[in-house]
Amino acid sequence: MAQAKNGSTILVVDDDQDLLELVRDYYRARGYKVLSYDNALIPLSKIRTDKDFASQIGVVLCDLKMPNFDGLQFVNEVKPLAPDLPIILMTAHSSVELAVSAIKAGAYDFITKPLNFTYLNVALERALQLRDLKAENRALKETARTAKDGEENLIYRSPQMETLVDLVKRVAKSNANVLILGESGTGKEITARSIHRHSTRNNGPFIAVNCSAIPETLLESELFGFTKGAFTGAIDKKIGLFEEANGGTLFLDEIGDLSIPLQAKLLRVLQERKIKRIGENVFRPVDVRILSATHKDLRKEVVEGQFREDLFFRLNVISVKIPALRERREDILPLSEYFLKKYAALNNSGVKGFSRAAADFLLTHPWRGNVRELENAVERAVVLCRTDLIEPEDLPDIESFSDDVAPVFQPSREGANKDFFAIEINEKELPTLAAVTLKYVKFVLDRVDGVKERAARILDIDRKTLYKKIAEFQPGPPPAP
Repeated sequence: MAQAKNGSTILVVDDDQDLLELVRDYYRARGYKVLSYDNALIPLSKIRTDKDFASQIGVVLCDLKMPNFDGLQFVNEVKPLAPDLPIILMTAHSSVELAVSAIKAGAYDFITKPLNFTYLNVALERALQLRDLKAENRALKETARTAKDGEENLIYRSPQMETLVDLVKRVAKSNANVLILGESGTGKEITARSIHRHSTRNNGPFIAVNCSAIPETLLESELFGFTKGAFTGAIDKKIGLFEEANGGTLFLDEIGDLSIPLQAKLLRVLQERKIKRIGENVFRPVDVRILSATHKDLRKEVVEGQFREDLFFRLNVISVKIPALRERREDILPLSEYFLKKYAALNNSGVKGFSRAAADFLLTHPWRGNVRELENAVERAVVLCRTDLIEPEDLPDIESFSDDVAPVFQPSREGANKDFFAIEINEKELPTLAAVTLKYVKFVLDRVDGVKERAARILDIDRKTLYKKIAEFQPGPPPAP
């Protein structure tokens, strides 16, 4: 039999103390954690009162015939509480009727005594695989549900995002145009979708278009549509995105990249609530709410003549500003956990979490690309991780191309140009090796402006070791993963 996976726990229930000891010793020697009880009411009580207890158990081995409370009663009581928990019943009284009754009650399998561990091992491994498969399927369904059509939930813990979510819910009830502001990767489209979901238009379509991703020559026809023969190649009519979004919401992402001529045409649509397909003279009414987004400073663009002031005021009836990820570090770990579960399920990976050092890396990194960069980093780590915990070395070295971002470690420049080996030493109070090592780590970080990848190469240590050293001279306990 293969050795147990980390965290595999077997719950054994039998009133025979000798059998309990036999099963316990056999499976503990093979790497399993074994919980044993001679009374089924004790683990049943734990399952009823502690919601985490059942989730920690991989499989149950339970005797069928026990005084006061038998195996079938145990199965009937446990299944509504923990439907995914596989239960294998054991009995010395084998019969077809008993086996059928056990399976009907919800037992996974039926094993006869005296126990044949070869048969029991097969049943146990299949039961554990079934539990893992159900957990993966549940995670996949949850991922599919939350990510359907890109409608991810807003995941947050910070007070800044709590304020933002409250604002989103309040503005959603109106029909006012909303301008969503924020750096690239902060989640502007997710915010727009959240506004749509909470609005009275949520039964209508949500149409998103990236104004910077479509060439200017095609964007007008995409937005307004065209009639047959309107231009070379127009072999049939096309309905534009405004008409497709009729009764719903049109999200214009990167609105700041819209050309001046198209800005004028968009302004007219916002004023008249009518569109005209290219090649037609017929105006068609549209009932569309406009949500727009940009990473640019549109007020500055207006001053510089790159964006129409009248259009800016039309779009900016209500503005929603999404803070950068580095300004809301409380959200980093919840987002990381969500992305880990999402990509572990999609890649059939056994990765379960982050080590303390990896969590520290995530919390202290500048994340210039915001949530999008964090998501890509976690996806990469899930794919490359060799264990069930992500370590710092599994995460990408983003600092090496983030020169314009302030380093995570901000050393004092005082004495940066001094020779480390010229330090004065008081012979009466000689420093420990650990103190000198720590001082040298600070010195190297100071010399490389806090870029940890360069410091690790100079010190000839891996990044994980360097993070531990940095944690020694940074106040406060290490963050929990």
